This record gives sequence, structure tokens and C-alpha cells, in this order.
Amino acid sequence: MVRRRSTASWDETDARARPPRRGTRPRTKDRPAHDDAVPGWVTTIDRGRYTCLVPAPAHGEPADPDAVVVTAVRAREIRPSGVAVGDVVGLVGDTSGTTDSLSRLVRVEPRSSALRRSADDTDPVERVVVANADQVCLVVAAADPEPNPRLVDRALVAAWDAGIDPLLVVTKTDLADPARLLAAYADFGLRSVSVTSRGWRGLDDVRAALAGRVTAIIGPSGVGKSTLVNELSPGAGRATSLVSGTTGKGRHTSTASVVLPLAAGGWAVDTPGIRSFGLAHVGAETLLGGFADLAGGTEECPRGCTHDEDECGLDAWVAGGHASPDRLDSFRRLLRAVRGEAEPGERERERV
Repeated sequence: MVRRRSTASWDETDARARPPRRGTRPRTKDRPAHDDAVPGWVTTIDRGRYTCLVPAPAHGEPADPDAVVVTAVRAREIRPSGVAVGDVVGLVGDTSGTTDSLSRLVRVEPRSSALRRSADDTDPVERVVVANADQVCLVVAAADPEPNPRLVDRALVAAWDAGIDPLLVVTKTDLADPARLLAAYADFGLRSVSVTSRGWRGLDDVRAALAGRVTAIIGPSGVGKSTLVNELSPGAGRATSLVSGTTGKGRHTSTASVVLPLAAGGWAVDTPGIRSFGLAHVGAETLLGGFADLAGGTEECPRGCTHDEDECGLDAWVAGGHASPDRLDSFRRLLRAVRGEAEPGERERERV
């Protein structure tokens, strides 16, 4: 039989310190400053792994001859949506770039620009397509597949909203005359280049327009975007495919954005093909800013004009020959889409 000691005989030697349930390390909200972080440039993102060029080159400048490619993972305090291709980031840990090495991404530097889009016009979640680009190259085909002017309008508005210079490149001009498409933007002040699918006539003009800049290359699938990138960046090896004979649309070949060096200098960010360009983050006045040929007509608008009503001054502006009716129609279609309003024809179909 074990006899228990009376509590009256206890002293300080009998004290026992019970460790906290969650460990002995005190919790703190203070995060390390990571002053020793090495600057890197995010060149592609794939399943939680961030491929970075270290050190990060100056904007539009060639990479350092001793630059290495480093694979990194995010620190816990960095949100997944907080990092995009083109971001300049801070890296700690193993930044040697050797096989199987892994660094940690601990900081995202302030961006000079961010090209954004949403899944659709009612989705409040913005997605950064490319960070820190100073030019957007929108690639469309003159034919096969047929050009979609409304997609062009949307991409241009997104570029204007981001403060990025737009450039329109029309491919396959040996299959169809691009004059009508280019004429729709004649009053817009939009720079454009036309190239052929055979012989690549006009390719030197594209090289000159992209030289020394960081350009986001976007466009629908099947327009020859990846083929064009392979010509501009030898060794890029971007996958290509033909347009579907059933749907008349391109097949997705590029699945992730990637930064590529250009032979003429500068960098191109090749992005996956797009079939929609949501503008939920763009308001009416911002949207109008993307239509420079219409902006002057708002001076005669009544107070609080929605730009989609009978008294709107834009109708008189178009009637006076300052802009084409197609441009006004395109603007108002975008405006209704951003507001989540269906087109009249769509309303009729919904009732059936």
C-alpha cells in the first residue's frame, strides 16, 4: 500500500511547471523583415512552384550573364493570388538554382502595372494576367478564326485601365484583307502591325515594336500567337495547333504564362489563349476612357447620364460624324455587360 503525502508538507521543490498545450514557442504577429532577401523575377507559375530569374533584370534589359533559374514556394503570409507572372519578388533560402534546390518567396515588390481581367462581367474576383508589363500585344487573325472585334475592345479597355500601351497585331493577312478590322480603330490612335502566315512579311515591324520592352502577348486560341512567339524568341518551343474544323475556334495549347527573352531585345510574356475578357473591375467612366473617339461626346450629356439613354450626348456626337455607330454600339454593349444587363435579343431568348 502506497501512503500519500499530506499537502501540508509540500514545499517549492514539489512545484511542477506544466508546458503550454501548443508548445513552448511563444506566438507573435511580428514577421521577419527578410533584409537579406534576393530579388527575383517570376517567369512562370506551375502548381504552387514559382520559377524565378535571379537576379531580377532591370525593366526591359537583358538578363545578367550569371543569372540562375530558381524554383521557390510561397511563404505562408503570401496569398496565392498575390503573386503573378512578371512580379519582382524577394527570395530567401537556397537561391543557388542547383538541381532539387528550393527557395522561399517571402515578399512581392510594388508593381508598376497589372493587367487584370475577371472570369465574366459579373465576377467580382479580379485576376492579374501579367504584372509589370509596359505593353500589351493583342494578336488576332484576319481569318481562320474570324476576328472578334468585341474581344479586341475588351482587351484594349483592360490595357488602358492598367496604364499599359496597347498594340494590335493582325496575323494571317494573306488569307483575308484586314482593312475593315483596322478601319474600325482608325480614330482610336491604336498602333497596329499586319503579318502574313507564309513568309512572315511584317515580322520585322513586330520585332521593332517589342524591342526593349516587357510585352504581354494575349489573344484567342488559334490566331498564331504561339507560332509568332516562337519566331520572335528562337528556342522558346511553345506548342502550336490548328484551328478546329468543327467549331472554327482555336484549341488551347499554352496552359501557363511564361516570360521569354526576345531576340531583338526585351521580353515577351506568352499567355494562354482567351475566349472571354471579363471587365467586372472597370466602371462606366473608366470604360469610356478606352474609347477615345467617343469621349468628346459626353460634354453634351445631361447630369448623371448613364451613356445608354435617349438623352445621351453620344448619339449626337456619332450623328455629327465624330465616331462610327459601330464604336458606340460596341461601347454600350460593353457597358451593359459590365452592369450585368442582358442585351435585348438575349432577353427575348430568355422568355422563350
